[in-house]
Amino acid sequence: MDTYLLAVKSIPEVISGLQVWVMGILSAVATLYLVIGGLRYTAAGGDPAQVEQAKQNLRAALAGYALAVLAPVILQVLQGILGA
Repeated sequence: MDTYLLAVKSIPEVISGLQVWVMGILSAVATLYLVIGGLRYTAAGGDPAQVEQAKQNLRAALAGYALAVLAPVILQVLQGILGA
């Protein structure tokens, strides 16, 4: 008796699901860095070291948002590589 194991989801469906997860996680982490950067900036009290740390947090937040926006493109390239 031959039995065939069928995948529950196809590769494009899996990649689409990953896209949603990756975008959500990146957006959540970027928002966290944005909040931390904003709080550090307001609590810096003119301390240049604290202001610089806050600016680094804000840059990291912007990078996270950029990655979240680019996630669909990156996953499309991955899908093309996999040939699905």
